[in-house]
Amino acid sequence: MSLLVKTAKGQIENIIKDAAKAAFNRDDLPAFVIETPVSREHGDFAVNAAMIWARELHAAPRGIAEKLFESAYLEGTYIDKCEIAGPGFINFFLSDKFYSDIVLDVLNKGDSFGRSDYGEGKRVLVEFVSANPTGPMHIGNARGGALGDCLASVLSAAGYYTEREFYINDAGNQINKFALSLDLRYLELFKSGIEMPEDSYHGDDIIAHAKAFAARYGDSFVQKSERERRQALVDFALPENIKGLKRDLESYRIHYDTWFKESTLHESGATREITEKLKQSGHTYTLDGALWFKATDFGCDKDFVLVRANGVPTYIVPDIAYHYNKLCVRKFDRAIDVLGADHHGYVPRLKAALSAIGAPADNLDVVIMQMVRLVRGGEVIKASKRSGKAITLVTLLEEVPIDAARFFFNLREPNSHFDFDLDLAISETNNNPVFYVQYAHARICSILRNLESEGISTDDVEAENLSLLNAAEERELILYIASLTDEIICAAKTYDPARITHYATELATRFHKFYAACRVNSGDSELTLARLALTKATGIVIKNVLNLLSITAPEKM
Repeated sequence: MSLLVKTAKGQIENIIKDAAKAAFNRDDLPAFVIETPVSREHGDFAVNAAMIWARELHAAPRGIAEKLFESAYLEGTYIDKCEIAGPGFINFFLSDKFYSDIVLDVLNKGDSFGRSDYGEGKRVLVEFVSANPTGPMHIGNARGGALGDCLASVLSAAGYYTEREFYINDAGNQINKFALSLDLRYLELFKSGIEMPEDSYHGDDIIAHAKAFAARYGDSFVQKSERERRQALVDFALPENIKGLKRDLESYRIHYDTWFKESTLHESGATREITEKLKQSGHTYTLDGALWFKATDFGCDKDFVLVRANGVPTYIVPDIAYHYNKLCVRKFDRAIDVLGADHHGYVPRLKAALSAIGAPADNLDVVIMQMVRLVRGGEVIKASKRSGKAITLVTLLEEVPIDAARFFFNLREPNSHFDFDLDLAISETNNNPVFYVQYAHARICSILRNLESEGISTDDVEAENLSLLNAAEERELILYIASLTDEIICAAKTYDPARITHYATELATRFHKFYAACRVNSGDSELTLARLALTKATGIVIKNVLNLLSITAPEKM
């Protein structure tokens, strides 16, 4: 919560405790709750101490509340008054000074408003997208990118030291298939009768790579060994794909601290070391020549193979080595993976193996992300209108603005299915949530420009001016602004960036209500200054929230 809200709630707690000491000579009573009433008519905060203490004090809650009320001392606090309600709730009403100080706090802190030290600088690594480098990124990667990037921003704002990482699967079966596909496409340029297996990669990108390779080397690799030719093709094409991934993600406003290659785990011997550690753990056995991990020892439903009978590790061994590296070599306090829904069964197996080798598996958290359906004209679509092929991140961004894509992909919590409405995403109406929020910011900038042209500026505002902000719409807006820090912390704790888009939309709604009900240029110079300060503060908060989403805050629309 913001410092001022925290201060006010701390004052209420002390008021109740001091009143209990004065009224009952007790300082050992059970903890009570300070909550926000559904209706502000019942106060800004409500306390249930009288109900909690009824049994302890052998008295009716209402009678306890009356004695607490009589002993409550409010002087020097942010509390203007308190009242008894219902069976014994004590409702507290905040003073004008509290509301004034919230606005001043935003104006003083600027782009740091909303940030906190909740995470105490703990080191967190967020790994997301990690798309297969053998082909273009799909819509699931687009959602994972927006989600993971915003989550990292939220964690940073909540006081964690945060890094972003992309794991490049440049080894294993998918690379072997990539090599096979490139090889056959290259050979068919010079030979007839070449057929592509059904399970090979058939994309246009494979054909393009083969042609580019042939343009450089001609048919010089046709007579070379299959192994040499395939390695040359992979060495030629894979860096281009990785370069393309980086370019496409940067155009999506995603910048990684680290691009971690799976191949480095094999080259350094880390995968062999993990296999040995698992053997030494006593949780492996050999069956039909293969090395198995006894995952059932750790609550999994079945065991799984670590090393095949031919001596080749399965895909999970480098994954174990990679996460061991995160938690035990680089020593991140927490590792967060953003993965697709098809990884539900994978996560327990990975954590079981990490536990077996003494890694802190509980420090690995996995955000499971459901799939996205693209909708146009109320119908689900699977292909690009332009190319007739599956829509990729690149083709999506050719149709939908980046701001809309990033906002829309964070509209729902990660584990919920989501229909991405392409028509809505490009519409310039209030039904489009990102347009709605950006329009609020642009309107604020327009108000500031217009009043500044008349010589009216927030530079002249005083705390006394802000005490005039007592209309219901003004106070609702200020209180909502004050809740930003809490929303960021909650989003960080629950790994749910959708809280940020919801906050942005609701903040815009409250600003529009304030704007409709309270004329900023009121005709009263002091009230105008106060409303202008609140308007500017709202603009700062909207921009801060959009920055968390890596979305622009336009000054004109």
